[in-house]
Amino acid sequence: MKYTSFFPKARKSEFKDDLSINAKYLIKAGYIDQLMAGSYTLLPLGFKVVENIKQIIREELNKTGAQEVLMPLLHPREIWDQTGRWSDVNVKQIMYQFKDIHEKEFGLSFTHEEVVLDLLRKQTQSYKDYPVKVYHFSTKFRNELRAKSGILRGREFLMKDLYSAHTTLEDLEKYYNEVKEAYVKIFEKLGLKVIVTEASGGVFTDNITHEFQVISEAGEDEIIYCEGGDFAQNVEIAKVEAEKECDLGHGPLKKVKTIEVGNIFNFGQVYSKKMNVTFNDKDGKSQYPYFASYGIGPTRVMGTLVEVSHDDRGIIWPKSVAPFQVYLISLGKNEEAEKIEKELERKDIEVLLDDRDVSAGEKFANADLLGFPYRLVVSAKTQDKIEFKERKSDSAKQNTEGTELLTLPEVISRI
Repeated sequence: MKYTSFFPKARKSEFKDDLSINAKYLIKAGYIDQLMAGSYTLLPLGFKVVENIKQIIREELNKTGAQEVLMPLLHPREIWDQTGRWSDVNVKQIMYQFKDIHEKEFGLSFTHEEVVLDLLRKQTQSYKDYPVKVYHFSTKFRNELRAKSGILRGREFLMKDLYSAHTTLEDLEKYYNEVKEAYVKIFEKLGLKVIVTEASGGVFTDNITHEFQVISEAGEDEIIYCEGGDFAQNVEIAKVEAEKECDLGHGPLKKVKTIEVGNIFNFGQVYSKKMNVTFNDKDGKSQYPYFASYGIGPTRVMGTLVEVSHDDRGIIWPKSVAPFQVYLISLGKNEEAEKIEKELERKDIEVLLDDRDVSAGEKFANADLLGFPYRLVVSAKTQDKIEFKERKSDSAKQNTEGTELLTLPEVISRI
């Protein structure tokens, strides 16, 4: 695709110093646009990144036997009254609740436990119908008192939520651990190193839950953890203090700021009982299923990636989620660049061709800002070869550092 026809172009204007890094770079580079505090449009570049994140999540969840659905965002009060959460003080601070023209009360989804349990109540009767594992990608709404940190904390955001229901606690715990392992794989593929952390259940449950935390100064959470990997707790529930020696001899525990990119909750039978969701076991006896939920925020993941993977020139995307693999720069050799673009795309390598009539410096700066994995340059200087450069922080200090002259087949083999 040619950059001259791409919408929108990167901005040249600078932003306030107090703006979060993810907001500054994502807005300037043309990945997102802010409608109001906590509400963003995913522009074509941002949409492609989020779709790549979703696909990685989808592939790993499907391996666990989960099936994708799509549930409503507008919920009637009655279904939330069944769990008692509509009137819960903490929920009312988060959930957008309102009346329609007929004075009927509704809420905008900030989670979907009630909706899934209603589905189970209508669609399952026997133990043979279990386990049930369904997930969807949908918008969530949360009435944040102060929406900040770019797309890390919004009033409206994209969430992947998975729900599972089981006939026994043992089966639920087995799947819970399976999803925990799948999450670690997902974040590895996304280019994030996560720490699996014990945490409180907030407005969801009184049980201990697990969060997937990424170390970052931009984070609003704090955890105490062992670098050896055997201990991590959110400070909200931590029973130990930082600097205490690890029981397994890994050295002192550390306290760090983190961004939560995922969480999983084991509810047991609490919600099933509240909504009177039952099934008949092998003996025909009515039982309550065991229930759990598992969340990842794809838009928050995008923001987190920018926070932990950038330099003073712009974003550095991992190959797995980059909107394009190649930023191809033409310096007076548009015809040759178009031939290279077509050949790369024939090899299923996505290319954005900067064919604008602007200076080389502006094109180089734009390549670094957008952060694609590879920058290619075609010019009279390169003759019948292509200037090849990876978008890495250590090679971004000068436009000429870290570059190589390669043939097209060599470029393809390197990508």
